[in-house]
Amino acid sequence: MTSQLASPPAIHQLSITDWVKNLAALPECEFTLENVHSYLVTHQIQPESLPPYCYFSKGNYTRNLIFKNALFECMTVCWEIGQASRIHNHRDQNCWMAAPIGRLRVQNYRVDDRDSAHSTCCLKPTQMLEMNSTHPAYVDPAEPVHEVINLAEFHQRAVSVHVYSRPFDICEVYSKDKGTYADVPLFYTSEYGKLHPDAKLL
Repeated sequence: MTSQLASPPAIHQLSITDWVKNLAALPECEFTLENVHSYLVTHQIQPESLPPYCYFSKGNYTRNLIFKNALFECMTVCWEIGQASRIHNHRDQNCWMAAPIGRLRVQNYRVDDRDSAHSTCCLKPTQMLEMNSTHPAYVDPAEPVHEVINLAEFHQRAVSVHVYSRPFDICEVYSKDKGTYADVPLFYTSEYGKLHPDAKLL
């Protein structure tokens, strides 16, 4: 995952509804890694528009669907202090992230010695970066494995907004300690502002 080192100030600040509406208006041929990242850099999300899509859980971060069509899906991910994702990839799909609330650490990994017959590999930490309201990020297709962390030292909850193109419902998750990886299904905590019936918030 990467970000611009010196992002210019955002030109526009939009509600999440208008922010997503603008993305949905892009023709598929213009929905490129560079174009969408440029949009995130120049269009901030108004934090006060996010509460309908913000569910927090002490047990784990939550995934809250805002919009989905054939080309992309958009969701918030809500992080309590100290929560982190597992090390994962995005199934060769493009991913962009913004952090309108709080800040997040992103650690990238290189995958060496992949053995598909035994689902083993060796992870090597590479680039590390921090996301906040003025510094969005995107997954580098050449190095797509990463983890996202709301460090305890940040002392606050965080809400990130993720755009995935195309939508996917399964990803590879990696165990650094065991040196293994496996497919893991993905679930929404809420959809379009409504808590999923099977979701359990602790």
